Amino acid sequence: MARGHQKFQSQQKNAKKQADIKKSKGHDQKAAAKAALVYTCTVCRTQMPDPKTFKQHFESKHPKSPMPPELADVEV
Repeated sequence: MARGHQKFQSQQKNAKKQADIKKSKGHDQKAAAKAALVYTCTVCRTQMPDPKTFKQHFESKHPKSPMPPELADVEV
């Protein structure tokens, strides 16, 4: 087990290594995908990336519910 100065050096080396790994990894794909989901279904709270997909979802999954006003002019 490292003690004193050796422990401090080991911690600094590990911190630098972790920072390099994080930097080389680039952007977080999961966060980017979540940010792209901007439309939320008012009935089931499912998130969709664009209004076309949202309208298709609404027509297929909730045919008896009234269409939200933001989807009235969207072409499928």
